[in-house]
Amino acid sequence: MTQRPLGAQISHMLKARGVDVIFGIPGVHNVEMYRGIEEAGIRHVLARHEQGAGFMADGYARASGKPGVAYVITGPGLTNIMTPMGQAYSDSVPMLVISSCLDETAARRGQLHQMIDQEGAARCICDWSFEVKSAEATYGLIERAFNEFASARPRTKHLQVPIALGGSLADPAPAPVQARAKRPVARAEDVAAVAEALQEASTPMILFGGGSVGAGEAARAVVERSGAAAIITYAGRGVVGADLPLDLGAYLARPDSADVLARADLVLVVGSELSEIDLWRDELGHKGRMIRVDIDPVELEHPRAELCILSDAGAFLTALAESLPDRAAPKWDAADVAATKARWRAEVVAERPGIVPVVDALHQACPAETMIYSDMTQFAYAAKEVWPMDRPCHWHHPFGYGTLGYGMPAAIGGAIAREGKPTLAICGDSGFQYTLQELGTAVEHGLPLPIILWDNGKLKEIEDAMIRSQIAPNAVVARNPDFCALAKAYGAHAVQPGTLEELGAAVRAAFDADRPTLIHVQAGIAG
Repeated sequence: MTQRPLGAQISHMLKARGVDVIFGIPGVHNVEMYRGIEEAGIRHVLARHEQGAGFMADGYARASGKPGVAYVITGPGLTNIMTPMGQAYSDSVPMLVISSCLDETAARRGQLHQMIDQEGAARCICDWSFEVKSAEATYGLIERAFNEFASARPRTKHLQVPIALGGSLADPAPAPVQARAKRPVARAEDVAAVAEALQEASTPMILFGGGSVGAGEAARAVVERSGAAAIITYAGRGVVGADLPLDLGAYLARPDSADVLARADLVLVVGSELSEIDLWRDELGHKGRMIRVDIDPVELEHPRAELCILSDAGAFLTALAESLPDRAAPKWDAADVAATKARWRAEVVAERPGIVPVVDALHQACPAETMIYSDMTQFAYAAKEVWPMDRPCHWHHPFGYGTLGYGMPAAIGGAIAREGKPTLAICGDSGFQYTLQELGTAVEHGLPLPIILWDNGKLKEIEDAMIRSQIAPNAVVARNPDFCALAKAYGAHAVQPGTLEELGAAVRAAFDADRPTLIHVQAGIAG
């Protein structure tokens, strides 16, 4: 057993548990964490800001299915990454943040990076946050984090290592646990009850949320074998493909989707919180029976659900598909479903003038396997509804926490996880400026990343909200820089297409480039 400083042992422990990449920024308080990274064979990605490091870890986790790991310093390093920690928590992304901390904060004031309660601050925004007191405690908490990522709803974890402890000699971490806890699986009698209910229902509807995206094949089979219609939350997009005749698409947040749901005599909700960002209304709108399936017991507390099943969505859908006949007659009219989707698409076109044709052109220019990361921008709001997703887990957005600045750094993490596969970022002109410095990271790693910058010269969504509220628009227009010149200053490629045809050509070229390409798209681009 070779003793090393604890900081180095942590990197070796992470490597033994499948961690190949760590995102972060070194500082005087966490240098011991960096002693073992190269020795352990882990790639370190240097962000330009801890917020960028957190979003990269989030994007990496969503693309790879493995936990995203970030190293940050005491105090401001942790507070800077707390926004990404909150985003990953709300969107059920497995992220482990390891920070340094001061050895003591009670007796002495004025220390570098001092916070009165750093552990407590982090706890406000993640699943758990603990300060370790020994090497054994450190190893135990890291093992616990990986066990919970594998067995429960994945959410952000944080542990902090006192500076002196990080540099102290420690024995190696124990070998990885071979038999991790499993995610909950529905009882056979519950699966049978759901299968029976679907077959007896006249107009069953299945609502797929983000928790179901890992079970695309099974989800599609359940829809086809039950004759049910499907409706999808934004986070669940692509779970049944875009070509099923009874798929109503990701239009759940349309106000009158409540009227469609009211026609269902059974609603099966799989892996969805039915949250504000799923519905944008107070109630789902159903009038018939409801069955809910979720991995999080808290989400099963619904007064209208007659059966609540604690289960991993993938395992449940697989078992349910096996319990249904090979194929059932459609229980909804496919022509009516298509007409409803066409009407909802027309509403998006009318609500967001000039955006949908650009979305369509971008869709045509992207290879089928493109993974997309979007920011909080009107372009993405429209695209989330009208872009036909043919596979799950290929469009990532800051849904729950709703932070600006997510798109580009998350796409960097995704591109690193999917080396050789197409990745695309979509940003607005305001949100892009929250984390634009991460262009340096993308250039440094030679990522062929197209970055769509939708520029309408203002906070248009906020301006529209002010107008709807009869408030004179205020503080919604800011002076923008020369985005193309700025991108080139970082060493990136940059183009400003004037037509949709030029946009398509620019995107295709960007996927084959030797570095990222900023594609500056101004509102009003010619058709």
